[in-house]
Amino acid sequence: MNRFLISAVHKSSGKTTVSIGLCAALKHRGLAVQPFKKGPDYIDPMWLSQASGHSCYNLDFYTQSHDEIRRLVARKSEHADISVIEGNKGLYDGLDLDGSNSNAALASLLETPVILVIDTRGMTRGVAPLILGYQAFDPQIQIKGVIFNHVGGDRHEKKLHAIVEHYTDVPVIGAVHRDPALDIDERHLGLMPSNEARAVDAKIETLRQAMENQVDLDTLISIADQTPAFPKMTQPEHTLTANTDKVKVAIARDEAFGFYYPGDLETFESEGADLIDIDTLNDQSLPDCDGLFLGGGFPETRMMQLSRNKGLKTSISQAIENGLPVYAECGGLMYLCRSLSWGEEKQDMLGVIPADAVMYEKPQGRGYVRLSENDDSLWPRMGGEPEVITAHEFHYSRLENISEPLSFAYNMKRGMGIDGQHDGIMYKNLLANYTHLRDTERYHWIRRFIAFIRQIRHQN
Repeated sequence: MNRFLISAVHKSSGKTTVSIGLCAALKHRGLAVQPFKKGPDYIDPMWLSQASGHSCYNLDFYTQSHDEIRRLVARKSEHADISVIEGNKGLYDGLDLDGSNSNAALASLLETPVILVIDTRGMTRGVAPLILGYQAFDPQIQIKGVIFNHVGGDRHEKKLHAIVEHYTDVPVIGAVHRDPALDIDERHLGLMPSNEARAVDAKIETLRQAMENQVDLDTLISIADQTPAFPKMTQPEHTLTANTDKVKVAIARDEAFGFYYPGDLETFESEGADLIDIDTLNDQSLPDCDGLFLGGGFPETRMMQLSRNKGLKTSISQAIENGLPVYAECGGLMYLCRSLSWGEEKQDMLGVIPADAVMYEKPQGRGYVRLSENDDSLWPRMGGEPEVITAHEFHYSRLENISEPLSFAYNMKRGMGIDGQHDGIMYKNLLANYTHLRDTERYHWIRRFIAFIRQIRHQN
């Protein structure tokens, strides 16, 4: 279980591009690379998965217990040669004053050495007190190396090396020079998703070569080799529902929709669901299915294609009217609205939800949420549901011109949701919310959704 954690002094230091390049470089050496990403994120994990050839799993203190995080890393790393954990934000940044949900806390929990990425633009001698301060702030954190990023040239690199070697005991294991070719196009939710960006493989290849040429991979592997093995951990009992009663769940996976946690998709299958991919841009009708999952994504970037695909729009609308169990999150919710607007463009959507989804320049809901479920929510209770559901949201749209009264599954304890007070629009057997749920040991939402699908199927 050799592993290391890539963090940074502050966000936007380039740690994601470094992490992607390192995954690709280590894979190119013939190593089985298992990536992880801290926090609730879909886009970075897509790139890390593509670069490593293995699904990237999220590690999130807000939705997972410490034991679940450790079990997940141990289980998914079992057959890997090396695991790469990418942090979020800066090493010590986080929600709480005590740093209990920071990258440093994750490194401590997983007994994992930290490689610190430092954006060196405009910096020379100041890099030394910065590193010393990060070491002194929490001596328990193992900062085992630094990678300079955005280095201005050979002269700049030599100065940085000399300063760090003179004033600190932290090895410099890389210096990545400033190069526009290493940049990945950004959008309002972060990095361009790898399921949509053109020439993704070429970009990853460029990052791989940069890391191979400018990072000491042998030293990095040696640092990872020194990590202790996890003690044997008992997996919690997880009694599956009657998965011999198979259900077919259609799932939108294309350039408009692609925000799904790999662990959630695996849980669908372990709970007895066969997932059937649909392309909302090209497929003319729904396949034969018992339920439908419309995840998040960027429907606004493909709104004309979505609008013009009248065959699928009609097929989904009729299926919902006929009682098909459907779950939609964020982008999926927008797709079900009467229309979608972004800037000067406005296109008709399905019209199942009596509202218009309107995009704004700034986030309308962002960060962690806390939900309390109403008694009349759609999905059957299976026992063990939390009183408060912890999840997340990140959307630049909001619903406007709501023309009919709405029924909601959730009250917002924290976060924006639909209107700052509610989320989870219920219509017939549809549940649609801005909130992104994640199936964890704290809340098995997929088990409930599949139980609901079976319930409706048996009624029919």
